[in-house]
Amino acid sequence: MRTSAAANEALISIFYEALMVAAALCWIAFVNAWTVLRFWQDKRRAIAGDRRIPEADLLGLALIGGSPGAFAARHLFRHKTRKEPFSTQLMLIAAVQVGAGTTLLLF
Repeated sequence: MRTSAAANEALISIFYEALMVAAALCWIAFVNAWTVLRFWQDKRRAIAGDRRIPEADLLGLALIGGSPGAFAARHLFRHKTRKEPFSTQLMLIAAVQVGAGTTLLLF
């Protein structure tokens, strides 16, 4: 049984889209795990009185997709929960990401 060129193109397109979704999910899982790890390391360093991880690095991880991990780590480790302007900046990053995600889903 032979398949048409259009059917082959459709299968390739579906495979490509599935591959891209899988890659995006892997990226999100990785960056969120890395974000939680870096918050944990910063908390440990704070307790020990050692050199801390810069807030810009933690916010950068949130910006590239780690905001869920950042919020989870803040709750789990009770770390940077009242720190300003860090908290406001993290909320702003998350709001922009939610808005961008919503826009992508709607259009």
